[in-house]
Amino acid sequence: MEFVDKALARRLEAAEEMPQVHYALAYQKLRPEVGAAVEKICGGHMIFAGLGSPIGRATGLGLDRPFTREDIGRVEAFYHSHHAPAQVDICPLHDPELLEVFKQRGYALAELNNVLWRRLRTGEGPPPAPPGVYIRRGGPEEADTFAAIVARCFAEYGVPPEGFETMLMPNYQFPGSISFVASVEGQAVGVGAGLVIPEHKVLALFGAGTLPEFRGRGIQTALLGFRLQLAAQAGCDLAVIVTRGGTTSQRNAERLGFRLAYSKATVVKKIL
Repeated sequence: MEFVDKALARRLEAAEEMPQVHYALAYQKLRPEVGAAVEKICGGHMIFAGLGSPIGRATGLGLDRPFTREDIGRVEAFYHSHHAPAQVDICPLHDPELLEVFKQRGYALAELNNVLWRRLRTGEGPPPAPPGVYIRRGGPEEADTFAAIVARCFAEYGVPPEGFETMLMPNYQFPGSISFVASVEGQAVGVGAGLVIPEHKVLALFGAGTLPEFRGRGIQTALLGFRLQLAAQAGCDLAVIVTRGGTTSQRNAERLGFRLAYSKATVVKKIL
């Protein structure tokens, strides 16, 4: 079993870092009034994609170089300039002293997620599509359809925020993104997306959902397999998915050989 060290963790963290970078860059063009911004720091990026947006944290910092108090100060200044709370992703591979620094500066735990990963092998084929289900490559022009599927899935857990579908659409449109869609009798019923990150040889997996009435058929497992195959062909040797603990997404990933690397935290410093 392969050991997860800082070098590997840096690659794994790119799976949340780079989709956010692309998202913010897309928003700079699509919605300039939001004031989206991206800035490199300490080996990673600070990302802002709008007030109240679930997208936009400092990610990938301090795993291939020291993460200092001065760096934390820069993070806080970046988010303060956008009138937003500073948010930083940290994981067990960060130096323990860093956690104490965040505590002293008044940060609190905002979110906890599991990072799962697996190696990719060239020539690995996807599982067969479930009976009656047709799976094909998706395109950026279908972003509204894909966003509607995922938004309907999220609606099971509460009323999505206003404009949620529009907020999801860039996930299926930015450079390097890949998507596959599952159809039953010509109706799109499931989607799975991802981002090929060539500088880290990593596939980041996200943007997946299956309409409730079509679940239990293995659709998401098949969509996941198709994305893994395409990423391996593109030169990736790692695939990463970040999920909440105990979710269907985690279960589907583990069925295809993913294993837990670590749990990661997002810490936030509220604006006083």
